[in-house]
Amino acid sequence: MSYERYSQPVPEQGPKSWRTQWPHYWQLVRGDRQVGTLLLLWPTWWALWLAAGGVPPIGTLLVFTAGVWLTRSAGCIINDYNDRWLDPHVERTKNRPLATGAVSPREALALFAVLMLVAFGLVLLTNWLTVALSVVAVVLAATYPLLKRYTYLPQVYLGVAFGWGIPMAFAAVQGTVPPLAWLLFLGNLLWTTGYDTWYAMVDREDDLRVGAKSTAILFGESDLVAQGVIYAGFFWAMWLVGARAGLGGTYQAALGLALVIVLVQFWIARGRGREACFTAFRANQWVGLAVFAGIAAHYALS
Repeated sequence: MSYERYSQPVPEQGPKSWRTQWPHYWQLVRGDRQVGTLLLLWPTWWALWLAAGGVPPIGTLLVFTAGVWLTRSAGCIINDYNDRWLDPHVERTKNRPLATGAVSPREALALFAVLMLVAFGLVLLTNWLTVALSVVAVVLAATYPLLKRYTYLPQVYLGVAFGWGIPMAFAAVQGTVPPLAWLLFLGNLLWTTGYDTWYAMVDREDDLRVGAKSTAILFGESDLVAQGVIYAGFFWAMWLVGARAGLGGTYQAALGLALVIVLVQFWIARGRGREACFTAFRANQWVGLAVFAGIAAHYALS
């Protein structure tokens, strides 16, 4: 099986107006599904609070918060653009605007360019190290969708792409990227790999049929064991982050709460059903919030 078998282009429709297309554009950027935004936002806020030793400068906070929404939205567009031959054949994605032809590839690329230009404009308000790192972020976002064609590790690559805001946040606040930032980056990479593997388990049967690749397929029947190892690595890295940053009991308690949430995910997804794995994936927004609450509370109370 391969993508070529399913390479039937979706016919483009006639001229369209912004007014009629707006709902489709909103769906294209997942405006109706903001879990992905939160999964990108929480690690960025972890980094900002750690880099600043508390509440970061309001301007920097606004730049990165807006940038998270813009880059996540742009990432969804370029992902759907690259997967437009695949998505019509996957149950979860067959009704996406590019898959149905409601939005043309040309429209999608134009919207992607607008969002990325606005995001880049925001980065220019920081410093040149952050700007340089943002170039890497663009490359990561643009190339991530290609990974599922050629490797079984797109979830790991997504961890790199989603975590790149961490060194950028430290660069914006401190003008440098210290070892703490890379340790936090590692923790986030493991966390992203874990929750996106839950997501990949939702599509595993469809992906096998069309020849796509993922960690869910790579792990096979050992998926829950592999997930256990990945999440254990995440919590170990985050414990080290707390120790290195001098975070106290409040943070450790929050990390304990995050662990409970993850254990519930394993219980829910133990049967590997589609809906159960999707529920486990979505629950990670609360893991990110718990970790952020622990970091923020430490600085607020110290």
